[in-house]
Amino acid sequence: MSTREAARRRTRGTAVLVASILLIIGLVAWIAVLRNLSGSADFEGAGNGEEQVVQIKEGSSLSALGPELEERGIVASDGAFQTAAANNPDAGNIQPGFYRLQGKMSAKSAVEALLDPAQRITPLQVYGGATLMDINVVGGQTRFGIFSMIQSATCGEEVTPDCVNVEKLNNAAANSDPEKLGVPEWARETVAARAGDAKRLEGLIAPGEYIIDPHASAEDILSDLVTRSAKQYDATDIVNRAQVIGLSPYELLVAASLVEREAPAGEFDKVARVILNRLDEPMRLEFDSTVNYGLPSVEVATTDEDRKRVTPWNTYAMDGLPQTPIASPSIEAIDAVEHPADGNWLFFVTVDKDGTTIFNDTFEQHLNDTQRAIESGILDSQR
Repeated sequence: MSTREAARRRTRGTAVLVASILLIIGLVAWIAVLRNLSGSADFEGAGNGEEQVVQIKEGSSLSALGPELEERGIVASDGAFQTAAANNPDAGNIQPGFYRLQGKMSAKSAVEALLDPAQRITPLQVYGGATLMDINVVGGQTRFGIFSMIQSATCGEEVTPDCVNVEKLNNAAANSDPEKLGVPEWARETVAARAGDAKRLEGLIAPGEYIIDPHASAEDILSDLVTRSAKQYDATDIVNRAQVIGLSPYELLVAASLVEREAPAGEFDKVARVILNRLDEPMRLEFDSTVNYGLPSVEVATTDEDRKRVTPWNTYAMDGLPQTPIASPSIEAIDAVEHPADGNWLFFVTVDKDGTTIFNDTFEQHLNDTQRAIESGILDSQR
């Protein structure tokens, strides 16, 4: 055998040896991956009873969630979690939001918990016309306010000192720095002037659905809600539109809250025109909704005594607009004030229980229609 041929054989032998070593290393690594993905590192059961809240963010995925669950000790390994998710045909239906899980859950249990509606923290639903505080309706019904709804979302059925309850929300709304609360610049001075009164944030949380972090502080939750709402209001060009109609942006927000509480569906722009016409006269607005806002219990009808009561909101007993909004105005109500209907109306009244509303230019016409309302029984007091 020549020296050259021997060298070639040694080279081939070395190459085969290297290839074999690389193959063995690859197999070892693959076996390790298979062991991990097979769930060998996994807890047993549905958890140890120690609640942990996790968030699935908009646009996120389970592959991004797995490492966090492993790091926090909720599942034993990301691999086991990914395998469990891949084996569950419904895993693709898991929605963004906050979920209540437990420590040391089996990967299968963790995936099932993320699919269980009972473990998903209910999003906060703010409807048009909602108020910060509960409203007691004459007859026994209670309309829960935004603060109570936040408490329900963060505390669940059991209110504990650790969760964000109504008392903490009231304190943060009344006493925190308006800038830290996310109050827009055009409302900040007015809100600051009412320090100590939680109702100074009325109207600054827009209607909509919000996913809130139940472990955040009261101040942080309110800041998040107010900041997001301000962006919605600013998107309507509220600053420039207010200037066009002769109001400040905050006054426009107040007027929109009256529209939300007073106007039937489809009549927002007409009620907005009545408000602006009466302010231009000038005439007192004399809206029953502003009377009710300062009362411990409410109904459609108001009494003579109630209408004489002086409050920061009662427009029977004061000139101009209330000092704060009386509810959360929808974007539709904001738009109605920004773009009111054309008309000379100064009065309106709902004349029947079907919600038929009549708009008039003169007080004489208004009195005739008010009589129709009286005869229909819609203005009868239940007190």
